[in-house]
Amino acid sequence: MSSRLTAARLLRAGLAFTFLYASWSSFTDPASWIGFFPRFLFTLGIPDQVLLAGFSLYEVVLGLWLLVGRQTAFAALLAAATLAGIVVLNWGALPITFRDAGLFFAALALFQLTKKQR
Repeated sequence: MSSRLTAARLLRAGLAFTFLYASWSSFTDPASWIGFFPRFLFTLGIPDQVLLAGFSLYEVVLGLWLLVGRQTAFAALLAAATLAGIVVLNWGALPITFRDAGLFFAALALFQLTKKQR
């Protein structure tokens, strides 16, 4: 197995774990996660539990997509965009979300490893 393939598999597993764990944790301890949503979302009239459950479901889908390994480059870009959004929209919580910045770069590395060469 090539080192490139091994690196991509390790990055996929690490990113998938992150999204799947966050989703599971938000279902088991929603109070610890709801505060990371940007304030403007609460003005839309959507109940907190619906926002959190919807995002958690998105994280499950993204995590499983990364594990499956189909169209990985697109999943990696979506993961990078999600992680960038988390960091930017929670800039005041950088002492907590700084890990997401590192994961953002891991997602970009996965994209580079898996994108189709032109």
